[in-house]
Amino acid sequence: MTAPATRAPALRVLHVVTGLHAGGAEQQLRLLLRHLPDGIECEVVALCEAGTVADGLRADGVTVHELDMRGNRDLAALPRLVRLIREGRYDLVHCHLYRACVYGRLAARLAGVRAVLATEHSLQPGVLEGRRTSAAVRRLYLATERLGRVTIAVSEATARQLRTWDVPDERIRVVPNGIDPAAYRVDAVPRAALGLPADAFVVGAVGRLVPGKRFDVLVEALTLLPPDAHLLIVGTGPEHDPLLALAREHRVADRVVLTGERDDVPALLATMDALAAPSAGETFGLVLVEGLAAGLPVFWSSGPALAELPMQEQLALGRGGSARTDPTASAYAAALGPLLARRPPRAVGPVPSRYDITRLAPRVAAVYAELAGLPDPTPAPAPAPARSAPAPRADTDADADADAGPPTVTASHTRRR
Repeated sequence: MTAPATRAPALRVLHVVTGLHAGGAEQQLRLLLRHLPDGIECEVVALCEAGTVADGLRADGVTVHELDMRGNRDLAALPRLVRLIREGRYDLVHCHLYRACVYGRLAARLAGVRAVLATEHSLQPGVLEGRRTSAAVRRLYLATERLGRVTIAVSEATARQLRTWDVPDERIRVVPNGIDPAAYRVDAVPRAALGLPADAFVVGAVGRLVPGKRFDVLVEALTLLPPDAHLLIVGTGPEHDPLLALAREHRVADRVVLTGERDDVPALLATMDALAAPSAGETFGLVLVEGLAAGLPVFWSSGPALAELPMQEQLALGRGGSARTDPTASAYAAALGPLLARRPPRAVGPVPSRYDITRLAPRVAAVYAELAGLPDPTPAPAPAPARSAPAPRADTDADADADAGPPTVTASHTRRR
């Protein structure tokens, strides 16, 4: 009689994250956990406040711990985290965002876990998670980075920045952020529920309301567009009141809607006619991929998710109506203006499938297996997205990922380089 096959024990992973409000890194963590292969058992600990993403994770059946950390220097949180890791008997600790990386790597090593990695979601030249970096921040980052074994970069631009910070190349893996393309085939939020006219041309934007996102550029662009153009901004943050004040100053407040934090972004994208993202600098630009998955023309100023595409795919974006756009009000008005007259139909191109989470989550699982000394759980992983060679650009842009590609919209015309 043949003995029944024994199931291999699950690889236990603890994800350490600074908080669980509805930010890009936090949402990406939830999506990853939904699509990791069988045999990986994940729990999450939030150092600080647990927000809407924590609720979503629990609804997915994921255990979420809350450490109730009171600030960056709340050192009493460290022994609590060490105890949690020891008692959980985790095989691997995966850290996300700066504070979680500093405390998580150290706590994991103190708890005896040597398989430690991090995902770097938001590192740009001189800026980490939207804040200017200092020499002290960089020293602490590098000191704790050495306590881990691998850092996953979400783009080649992020990987380059890690190298400039002297993170050894052999410790860097590039795995882009992902989306679930099917999630964007949904019904739109009714415009009346948002206070938008049914026949309006709705320019949308999604992200934290912080200066670096440059949503003020879109408010100013609205003043240069016909009255049937409206602006719908999805997100929350400290720029909420200043944006409303700017809209009142320019007498377009009746054409601007700020939704606050929402958990139905795909349905809100379905309400829009175009997506605009004048951000000063993005380490990936996930919302650009989300907009394309919703069939929208996308106008952006920074975003490795599109800038690192193979040339043919970048040219296809241009043919589909999307364009890299100078981060000025006049350039965005010039890009959006022609769409108001012709109202092009929605069309989903090939880019969203390139970033399908079902292709990318197994690559993270392969890193887990490497660090844990286990066989690769993905015998046929999807190949990494092809790199495109960077090329000089004629216009000035603070973003470091510049390259040739789809047309760039300036204040006066569209040019193909």
